[in-house]
Amino acid sequence: MLKQLNNLTLGVEEEYQLIDPKTRELTSYITEILEDGSVIFRDEVKPELLQSQIEIGSKVCRDLDELKIDLNRLRKLVKGYANKNELDIIAAGTHPFSHWKDQIVTDKERYHGFMDSTQYVGKRMLIFGMHVHVGIKSSELRIDIMNQMRYFMPHILALSTSSPFWQGNPTGFKSFRSIIFEDLPRTGIPETFSSYKDYQSYVKTLIKSNTIDEPTKIWWDIRPHSIYPTLEFRICDCCTRMIDALSIAALIQALVAKLIILRNTNQSWRNYRGSLIHENKWRATKDGINAKLVDLGKSKEVAYKKLMLEMLDFVDEVVDDLGSRKYINHINNILTSGSSADKQLQIFKDTKNIKNVVDHLILETAKDIV
Repeated sequence: MLKQLNNLTLGVEEEYQLIDPKTRELTSYITEILEDGSVIFRDEVKPELLQSQIEIGSKVCRDLDELKIDLNRLRKLVKGYANKNELDIIAAGTHPFSHWKDQIVTDKERYHGFMDSTQYVGKRMLIFGMHVHVGIKSSELRIDIMNQMRYFMPHILALSTSSPFWQGNPTGFKSFRSIIFEDLPRTGIPETFSSYKDYQSYVKTLIKSNTIDEPTKIWWDIRPHSIYPTLEFRICDCCTRMIDALSIAALIQALVAKLIILRNTNQSWRNYRGSLIHENKWRATKDGINAKLVDLGKSKEVAYKKLMLEMLDFVDEVVDDLGSRKYINHINNILTSGSSADKQLQIFKDTKNIKNVVDHLILETAKDIV
């Protein structure tokens, strides 16, 4: 079995918020930081849509331990340069109170083009996500696994929830980032495709009809990458703690591995109706790990935590071969102590001061860095 799994490489992209620790607000200072560290950052640290955002991309990693080393290095690097400029970073899906109207768009043709095409909707994209890439060499296998993984997307989202606030207010959602992001076209859970050729035909239709000019403007929760031989999981909020990010990456890799093994024995996960998966995504978006999701196989409501324990049991046979046991085990800690969203809401409930939530996020973002 190990031979089937040793090509499932991993990579993670994270979008951090650049913070003025005195005001606790987002600050538009990323260009200066990148210019200062240009030799060191190379292509691993980049500007994003807004000047208050900073994106990191890990190396292609063979396993979770390697990914941990690289993600630690990048978080430490970015935080160090921010601190050097009397700033700080936080990792969360939204800022607790900064307003999108106060942000400056990064001066790149791609981002100005995005704003022109999306108008008011695009201006509100003050959101921060985490993308996990799993290497799958076969294009046909990437499509097959994407079809099957659709079912698990809400379960993965719930673990990552870190955006309960918007413009200073509790939203009633654990991932308000997901609500904002789905205002854009070509987002959410993708439809199923019969083959890679079928997917290519879909992309060609969008390009030929002047809907998009290239495939990265398909912003689904999961998609085959247009350049690299990876399946890209885009549903997650940016995880505040690094160990949470690593554990979610481990779960995604384990699910992919398990589905590949099943496929190799002529088995597969059932493809459920997209509208039903969206029902579960709505529940996960709203209530996170405290949600009740619909067990689509049984057509009944089940507590998320029970479903997650079943999922951990489902992937258990591949975890040791992947070398990810300690990361998978941490998911039980998230289920017990809550996601970042749960902790943020508790801080706000206890102190009635939303700036204390930002202080908490600054500390939690750095907590696992060594």
